[in-house]
Parts: sequence; C-alpha cells; structure tokens
Amino acid sequence: MKITLLCSDEQHPVNNHLLRWIKLNCDSHQIALTRKKTELPGGDILFLISCSEIVNAQDRAKYRSCLVLHASDLPRGRGWSPHIWQIIEGAHEITLTLLEAEDSVDSGKIWSQISFPLPKHALWNELNERLFDAEIELIDFAVENYEKIEPRPQNLDIKPTYYARRTPEDSRLDPDNSIASQFNKIRVCDPKRFPAFFELHGHRYKISLEKISD
Repeated sequence: MKITLLCSDEQHPVNNHLLRWIKLNCDSHQIALTRKKTELPGGDILFLISCSEIVNAQDRAKYRSCLVLHASDLPRGRGWSPHIWQIIEGAHEITLTLLEAEDSVDSGKIWSQISFPLPKHALWNELNERLFDAEIELIDFAVENYEKIEPRPQNLDIKPTYYARRTPEDSRLDPDNSIASQFNKIRVCDPKRFPAFFELHGHRYKISLEKISD
C-alpha cells in the first residue's frame, strides 16, 4: 500500500513512534512522512496525526481513504487537544477514535475505537506513551484490515461537544492555589513545548515536574 503520515510539527513527541512504525513497515508498504499538505504525494491511505492544517476535499481526493486519529469518544470532544482537556477535567480513561476526515471538524464515520486508562500519577511523557502506543495500534488496525472495515456514523443522539485550541496561557497556574488542586494541569504540560508557569513578585516562573525514586 501507499501510505502517508501527515504530522505538522517535526518537534512533536509522537514523531519517534511514527519513525519506528515506518522502519518496521517500510519493506511491506511505501510510506511517506510529511509536514505540510502541499507535500502530499497521494496514495491509498492518509493518516492525519497531530495535524494543524485543514485538509480539504481536494487534498483528500488524492487518497482512497483519509483518516484522523482523535483522542475522544466522538461526537463528544471534537476540536483541539481533547486528551489534554479531558485530563485537566479529571478523566481517568481516554477513548481514541480512528475516523474519516470530513470538511466539518471531527464529524466523519468511525473506523475503530480503543480506550486506555490514565493513572492519576502519570506525567505528560507517560501519558504521551500510552496515547501514542494506542495511535500506532489503530494505524496497524487500519492497514491490516483495510478492505474489511465497515465504518459507522457517529451517534446522532449524542450532542457534539467541542474543545478550543490550547494556548500558552492555558498553562498558567495560580500561586495561591495548592499543588494538589492544580496537579492535573501541571502534569499535562510539556516542559519544553508548553511549560506550566506562574507569576509572582513581578516575575514569571516556569515549573518542570518529574518523578524521583524514593
């Protein structure tokens, strides 16, 4: 098969998983990893993984199928960074959805879903590992079962909900509140890309959180 992985940010931590998957499967498939939709070569399957561009119908027409990996139980949680928002809200489990890309955001038919637990002690890098492993599992599922999958529409009885795009301001902490009350917000903040911070005494301070052994 001719497969394209579109991941907009070459600094995104998912890239290591994608590169390993390409290495494992390059003998069986023709695989391209691209950063912009203008680079799309066309083929059988296009996977959109942490893609920040709008991939329109003309772009999608280059492929037999165009699939999105989205970390929510759709139609709930459409939009940006759904797993981050859910963890901040206190979620203990995430559902990852593989769905068809459509013009209306995250509205396409569902190919498959898997759920995985989120330990309350897990930090951003550990959460990423669980999410990215699940994404690779669904990519493998789509490739291996491509001709047999029968996509299903999203449940129209459930009202869709939407998450906004996160900004650096969403990583702001309140120095007057406890660590425990803000722990979920702290633990999802990538210390390199989106660090947690607070302001006090006229200065801004960055927080990095890591586990230490006893």
